[in-house]
Amino acid sequence: MAAAQHPDRYTHGHHPSVLASHEWRTVENSAAYLLPQLRPGVRVLDVGSGPGTITVDMARLVAPGQTIGVDASAEIVAKAQALATEEGVDNLEFRVDDAYALGAADGSFDVVHAHQVLQHLGRPIDALREFGRVAGADGIVAARDVDYEGVIWYPQVPALDTWIDVYLRVHRSNGGEPAAGRRLKAWAAQAGFTHIETSASVWVFSSPQERAWWGGSWAERAVASQFAEHAIERGIADRATLERIADGWREWAAAEDGWLLMPHAE
Repeated sequence: MAAAQHPDRYTHGHHPSVLASHEWRTVENSAAYLLPQLRPGVRVLDVGSGPGTITVDMARLVAPGQTIGVDASAEIVAKAQALATEEGVDNLEFRVDDAYALGAADGSFDVVHAHQVLQHLGRPIDALREFGRVAGADGIVAARDVDYEGVIWYPQVPALDTWIDVYLRVHRSNGGEPAAGRRLKAWAAQAGFTHIETSASVWVFSSPQERAWWGGSWAERAVASQFAEHAIERGIADRATLERIADGWREWAAAEDGWLLMPHAE
């Protein structure tokens, strides 16, 4: 089906295998490029905050400045708020909100942050304009997105070639752009930003523990998450193909020389 028929549908969903990868994220491994801007007293809005691990980190860094995390899912917002309460972070609040129409006044935040968000939106330029409105003329909009077309791995497990083909097609069928990373600079310019700074960083999974965790997560995600449902319902992959992909991830994870790199633009 054409991407326009499924606008802004989240490719991964909130299966436990997906949330596990989100809960691993911290400012250090997912937003290090932004660290110089996260000073005490800074007001932060984290758009698409998910389970909130990055947001909690940010709130600690900018305290006593206010931090707000927003997400489209009420279930995930509740989970993130529980984490903030458990961690005793009291300058932080989570809310349900819309990336295209944020419930915040013009210029009300110093930093508007979005990690792995724009790739899932059918109108990323409109979202960036909205982030800019909330940040105001003196604020900062910070975005980081992976570029799935640049992911590389070893050994060359054939089932993972199938995985990337299926993944790209499913993601685009949801109206998103899985190779968002290479487009961030262009999207920012098209959104009207005039002072644009760019950088890049990577996630690497190589140690036995990292391979077991990442490979195991994707082996489960390939057959049990919303990604699998979308692949089947749209005729992109059948159950046997998804099972083969899951086996491929387990084969990769078991390889002593296994290595995988995911490039991100910022």
